Amino acid sequence: MRYVYLAKSDLDALIQHLKKSHRVIAPVKKENLFILAEVQGAGEIALKYIPTILPPKKYFFPPVEKLGSFKMGDEKMNSVNMETQPTVLFGLHTCDIDGIECLETVFHYHPADPYYKKRRKSLVLIGYECMFPCDEYATCVTMDTHNPKAGYDIMITDAGDKYIIHMNSEIGEKLIGTCLAVSRTGNDADIKFELRRLREEKIKKFKTILDTEYTEIHDLFKQSYKAPAWKDVGKRCVSCGNCTTVCPTCYCFDIQDEVELNMETGERKRIWDSCQLEEFATVAGGENFREERSERQRHRYYRKFCYSIDKYNKFFCTGCGRCTRACVADIKLYETLNQLKKETNNV
Repeated sequence: MRYVYLAKSDLDALIQHLKKSHRVIAPVKKENLFILAEVQGAGEIALKYIPTILPPKKYFFPPVEKLGSFKMGDEKMNSVNMETQPTVLFGLHTCDIDGIECLETVFHYHPADPYYKKRRKSLVLIGYECMFPCDEYATCVTMDTHNPKAGYDIMITDAGDKYIIHMNSEIGEKLIGTCLAVSRTGNDADIKFELRRLREEKIKKFKTILDTEYTEIHDLFKQSYKAPAWKDVGKRCVSCGNCTTVCPTCYCFDIQDEVELNMETGERKRIWDSCQLEEFATVAGGENFREERSERQRHRYYRKFCYSIDKYNKFFCTGCGRCTRACVADIKLYETLNQLKKETNNV
């Protein structure tokens, strides 16, 4: 797909162009943190930001989602008439785009989720490539999510006095193709060369904080199921569920039927759930097959680094660092992995 330039002074012109046909959601600053919210112009957007509190998954997999309504005595539930709005998710980090790719795999896996599919079709993904590490908690370099790879319609890269725009889909081409602010000077070969140079300089600014190589992580977990590290993590965990709530790839949910006070009608809803909550693994008869906090934490890590590889051939940790930032018990993902590596080496 094609590459073009955009002058930094023309960023608002691009936003106004996008707003003619789409709602624009972008990172904005809220006190000392960042959130995704609808914007009216480029002046509201924070392009240099630490990953938002909640990941972009909330726009196609909402925290609370109505699936239908019912009436007592009826044989069938009335399905919800879901309405979607054409939306641009603007300025997404490459790690969050990788997280969306993970959920694409899950929700399109047989049987495909119709609610997810409909929402996803209404979204255009415009990424913004990080040229500096977010903070000391990000492990995107080790997880190989620091560079754009796939899953986006448009990618924007800071090239000093201008932006390089990569149109990676037909939708992206159509959106950018009619924007008068975009410059058609330069050719793809020259721009690709400039991108390689920028990324060679960029990688020098990123530090690897994991002691494990990307290719070794899956094997590490194959050897770490009974590692002492899980007991240490379990003692500190308070089972609040923050880590799974902010994770861009966690997709567990509960189905709840809410009956109205008239006891005749009600609604069925899908609500985010967490494997870190004690009742999550409780089954009929009161048996809980992950009763200990250490078992629940171990399960979370294995869902990111082991089980997902076995099933989908893809890590479900994007290295965004959200779980570490949100943890009230100061459990750091990279410290846990480094401890596992150390314990495995000592066996």
